Amino acid sequence: MSEKTTNQNPWRERVAALRNVPMVLTIMWRSSKAAVIWGVILRIIVALCPFAAAKIVQYIINDIADTLRGRSLDPRFWYLVAAEIGINVLLGLMMRAIDFSDALLANSYTHYASVKVMEQAARLDLTTYENPIFHDRLERARVQATDRLVMIQQIGRLLQQIITTFVFSAALVLASPWLVLLMLVGVLPSFLGETHFAFLGYAKNFRQTPAKRQMDYLRQVAGSRDGAKEIKLFGLSHYFTGKFDELARGIHAEDTAFARRKLLIGGLLNVVSTLGYYGAYVYVIWRTIQGEYSIGYFTFLTASIQQANSNLQQVFSTASGIADQALFLTDLIEFFRMEPTVRSDPKGLPAPNPIRQGFEFRNVSFTYPGTNRTVLKNFTFTLRPGERVALIGENGQGKTTIVKLITRLYDPTEGQILLDGRDLREYKLEELHHEIGVIFQDFMKYEMSARENIGVGRVDRKLDAGEIEYAAHKSLADTVVAKLEHGYDQLLGRRFEGGVELSGGEWQRIALARAYLRDAQLLILDEPTAALDARSELEVFERFAELTQGKMALLISHRFSTVRMADRIVVLSGGRLIEEGNHQKLMESGGLYAEMFEMQAASYR
Repeated sequence: MSEKTTNQNPWRERVAALRNVPMVLTIMWRSSKAAVIWGVILRIIVALCPFAAAKIVQYIINDIADTLRGRSLDPRFWYLVAAEIGINVLLGLMMRAIDFSDALLANSYTHYASVKVMEQAARLDLTTYENPIFHDRLERARVQATDRLVMIQQIGRLLQQIITTFVFSAALVLASPWLVLLMLVGVLPSFLGETHFAFLGYAKNFRQTPAKRQMDYLRQVAGSRDGAKEIKLFGLSHYFTGKFDELARGIHAEDTAFARRKLLIGGLLNVVSTLGYYGAYVYVIWRTIQGEYSIGYFTFLTASIQQANSNLQQVFSTASGIADQALFLTDLIEFFRMEPTVRSDPKGLPAPNPIRQGFEFRNVSFTYPGTNRTVLKNFTFTLRPGERVALIGENGQGKTTIVKLITRLYDPTEGQILLDGRDLREYKLEELHHEIGVIFQDFMKYEMSARENIGVGRVDRKLDAGEIEYAAHKSLADTVVAKLEHGYDQLLGRRFEGGVELSGGEWQRIALARAYLRDAQLLILDEPTAALDARSELEVFERFAELTQGKMALLISHRFSTVRMADRIVVLSGGRLIEEGNHQKLMESGGLYAEMFEMQAASYR
């Protein structure tokens, strides 16, 4: 929803937002049917209790008045008193039961909605994640999925208030239609004002989302362990604090102006509402003085006026609150409607096993969404079964992009990528990923146990200790685990109590173990040894050569000492393949590879 649209069509937007309510009801129902059913039953009982109590009080007061005039007490009098007490005891119990039911439903709703957001986020592809607007929407969707608990209570409360309002309004109509009309005249202006300000509040929060995200980032950077060294040495604390303070002051000023305006206009509308209520009250007093109503009926009508007026206001207020909450659900609804651009055909082909012809890039060009720079241009390349290929080139030449394309995290802008002669799009995406093991340079550091950190490489089945330990041995991660107090059960990272932080090289060995754990036909390592020393790097690649025996392997590295073991080296420049061959052939040709190799070798002499 754009700010322009928000400001031009406030009422239309609010009405349109009510279309989001059925989704919330659907989530509520799916998360806990029993809690929803019991919540409705309990609220119907609670909604009828005030009317029943008020009607009984009417008879009690009339009986007392008659007794004071010398008449005998009605034999049912004490039964009526007991009934009033019983109704109020029942009301108290029902309210506690509603709280219990709401708590169960809230927990179920939060769990269900959070899982759905996570599942939807997992469906979306990298193209979506690289759009800054998406991150604003995702942040609001995450909040909206778990922060709409008040809406659940409001929907139940609205049902209760409508029933109570209806029964008391019906009693007032029987006495005089003017009573209901006076209340409506008083309540409507207040409702329209509250609705208008609720909408403006949503528009304000929508505008402030980017600034609040930036504030969260500044708060995180200024207080993070990773950034502490540079912040102290470069004296960045005042700089970050100043930027945060500037953003916070702007938001505070906007919030204050909004609250001030709401206070003044809301106060005036509240006066109108109060006059409407007391107009009806005075009318009942006048009719009673005229002898048209008994003292008991007067008491019942004044209670009815109070209840009908109060509940009518609450109906409008709650409905306005639901509309407000529905507006905040707009991003959640739009988030759930988003579709990935890289899709898997449910009727797609199973990934070939074994792969017989390999991968082929045919005149592939690729431009990242939102940019004009073409990373790959008419790129043609083959990777055959059992072949180990190294990709070489300066930063930004498309090496990592090739990895993202061959794993189908992206689809080419132009051209085709084939696997065994069939376009990658024809295969089921999940099965294709199962045949590929990959570790990126910016690999994940999971704040979990060492066992889980390695085990996430194969979550499709239950792993035994031997498989995890074998993968750790192949990546040299077993030497890291041997130093940990609790071995493979040691919690890694500092986010949780008892966690142990690892060095960059140690984390990298853990990540390598994940890649080795996959029984994949293609193993991809994107700068896998950047954080390792020369000796550890050599050991890793000696084992890498052993592990990839008979498999396809794709290696990206800036260290020429590691790429020499590749069967074929592909040199990229300007998004194109300009040289390929083994180390000896490329050195003899005296091209870019030889030049880059000599430059790197010179630094060691």
